[in-house]
Amino acid sequence: MQDNKNKVETILFTTGRFLSIEEISKLTGLEINGIKGVLEGLKKNYNENNGALEITEQGEKWKLSIRKAYLYLTESLLTDAELDKPTQETLAVIAYKNPAKQFEIINIRGNKAYDHIHMLKELGFITSEPLGRSRLIKLTQKFFDYFDVVEDQLKSKLKDVENKGQKEAVNKNLEGLENKESAETQNAQEN
Repeated sequence: MQDNKNKVETILFTTGRFLSIEEISKLTGLEINGIKGVLEGLKKNYNENNGALEITEQGEKWKLSIRKAYLYLTESLLTDAELDKPTQETLAVIAYKNPAKQFEIINIRGNKAYDHIHMLKELGFITSEPLGRSRLIKLTQKFFDYFDVVEDQLKSKLKDVENKGQKEAVNKNLEGLENKESAETQNAQEN
C-alpha cells in the first residue's frame, strides 16, 4: 500500500496540476478502483502532518499543492524571479479578456506590452496565433497550473475582483462628495 501512495504522490508532485483518477492510473500503472482510496489516505496523512503541503480535490481532479497559509512565500518568489510588475499586469489583462486580440492588449497596456507578450510566450503562459492583421492570445494550461486556478472559475474570480474595485471607487467618490458638501455647508455658515 505504501508503494502505491508513493507512486501517486510522486505523480502529483511532478505534474503540479490537477489530475483525474484516470490520468493518475495511466501515469502510475495502478488500477483505477484503488486510486481514490490511495488519494484519500494521502490527503489524511497531509492533514495530520499539518505541513506546508496538502492534497486538494476540485470536482473529480486531485492535486498536491501548497497550503494557502504559505502561498505568500511563492508569490514573492514569482515577483522577484520571473515576472516584473508591468508584465504581471499585462498577464492579468490577458487573463481577464481570455482569449484576447493582441491589439486590444496593446491599446490597454501600451507598446511595452509587445515585450511582455513575447516574454509570456517564452515562459509558456500564453499562446499566440494569427487572426487577420492581429494575433489571438490565449492562456495555456501552464498558466492555470502555475497560478493554481481552474479555467472555468477564472472569469468569475476576476469579475469578483472587478466588482470589488468598482465598489471601492464608488465609495471613494461618495466620500469625496460628502466632504465637498460638508465644506460648502461650513463656508455658507461662516459667511
